[in-house]
Amino acid sequence: MPANDGRTGQDNRPQSRDMMDKAAFQVIVLGPTGGPREDNVTGLLVRSTSTEWSKSSVVAVDAGTLLAGIIRTLEQHITVTKDGKALMKEGPFVGLDLPHATAQANAAYIFREIIGAVLITHPHLDHLSGLAINTPMLEAGNGPKTLAALPSVISAIKNHMFNDIIWPNLSDEDGGAGLVTYQRLVEGGNPRFGRGESRGYVRACEGLVTKCVSISHGRCKQRYHPETGRHHRVGSAVFTTDPLVVPSRTFSVDHSDGGIYSPCTPHPFVPLSSTGGKDSGWATVESSAFFIRDGLTGSEIIVFGDVEPDSVSLEPRNKRVWEIAAPKVASGSLRAIFIECSYNDSVDDNSLYGHLCPRHLIAELKVLAAKVVDAQQADGRRRSNNNKRKRNDSDSADDGSEQVSPRTRRPVPHVPANSCIGGDCIRESISAQSTQPRYNSSDINARELQPPERTPSVTESINAGDANTQPTVRWASDSSDSTTRPPPSPPPLAGLSVYIIHIKDTLTDGPHPGEQILQELRTQSEEAGLGCEFFVPKQGEGIWI
Repeated sequence: MPANDGRTGQDNRPQSRDMMDKAAFQVIVLGPTGGPREDNVTGLLVRSTSTEWSKSSVVAVDAGTLLAGIIRTLEQHITVTKDGKALMKEGPFVGLDLPHATAQANAAYIFREIIGAVLITHPHLDHLSGLAINTPMLEAGNGPKTLAALPSVISAIKNHMFNDIIWPNLSDEDGGAGLVTYQRLVEGGNPRFGRGESRGYVRACEGLVTKCVSISHGRCKQRYHPETGRHHRVGSAVFTTDPLVVPSRTFSVDHSDGGIYSPCTPHPFVPLSSTGGKDSGWATVESSAFFIRDGLTGSEIIVFGDVEPDSVSLEPRNKRVWEIAAPKVASGSLRAIFIECSYNDSVDDNSLYGHLCPRHLIAELKVLAAKVVDAQQADGRRRSNNNKRKRNDSDSADDGSEQVSPRTRRPVPHVPANSCIGGDCIRESISAQSTQPRYNSSDINARELQPPERTPSVTESINAGDANTQPTVRWASDSSDSTTRPPPSPPPLAGLSVYIIHIKDTLTDGPHPGEQILQELRTQSEEAGLGCEFFVPKQGEGIWI
């Protein structure tokens, strides 16, 4: 799929200079797929637009593709002037002052000087191989590159990649070359850092801070032990388990349902533990979701590593991410989510191997939507209580602040419901509407968001010549007087962009797998009334958020 230039964004729609100037983030997609091509696997660059390409102003999130992706993107847009200098008139790196003439020399400069740190979601090769191959380029730099991840991820990289066997020890630990320095992140954020909404976030690069939350990417027979700092086989002396556990690479036929065993379902011959029926022979493959916050605007995005649905997980963890994200969606500070959707819905659960498909991603986003509704309602109650307190304080002040007759009451100015003050009418309208429940979100694990028990107001919008179009149902207020009803509230995820990454390419003739995945997501999202927008970014695309 061809790359977009710097003036285009989602689905190649043109982006005005004004939109780019208002963006808080730019995300450059170096690799949007999950294989099997080695030159297009997962890798993103993220920067705050306020930093204007200063040194250490970009953070890489995963590095399956890194230097090669930068070179490829530069080659498509670089122009060499008569005096031998490179110039970027368009493309995602537009605005960056390039010191060299060739794409490869400028890519090395970006890797050494502009990228301040690399965040790794999990240690699988399609998220890490580019960094390993690229690291020797740092010898000509001015210091080590920071590699930040959860302790279990650092442990895997240290013991199984930079270990002088698979790859030279280029880290600054255990007598290594010192080209990479490890930063072990606190799961869920470090409360010692930050204030207010930034509490728990740590520096990612110039202008950006981040918080890492653990998620599940299926199951395996290796479990991280924090005391040893290593991964151990579940059946080892460190993790004693039942001797009937089968070898880690044994795949057997499950005669109970005719299916083939996969890591997303317990093996039929592995005994279950006595606590909650969990499979005692397996450990969770730990992955990560990075909340990335722009220090200037307070806007945020989330970048997920590989992730499985909570409904099939040995240790469901996505719910916690959605709990953190929901108030940010409700307030409008969370602008976008980058999340995998590796397969289309023709793949059954037994063959997902710790990944998502459209039906499961929509189910996860329904959980987020329910929590957004809860956050909106809580915010509405807080606003209502604050207004009551202000009125009470005003009444108390009236008692003695001025010489007013006991029978005299100050007139309260009438403000029309649709009035605007300084352009804040839309925000206030949405906040007021948020107190009207649209969904019953008491069951956060529900597959569907159920509407409340009230009389719906139905607006049927049938496209001309299309009798199969479904009516759109909007839930209005309880008032019987239609003239006094507020306008319908927006869907819970309205304004949120969801970018689909890690799509597994089939390398066959015909449409790219992303086209079917995108269509399935959009159809199911519309049926669920989520309100978010879905996009499949292309390699080399610059996205302004």
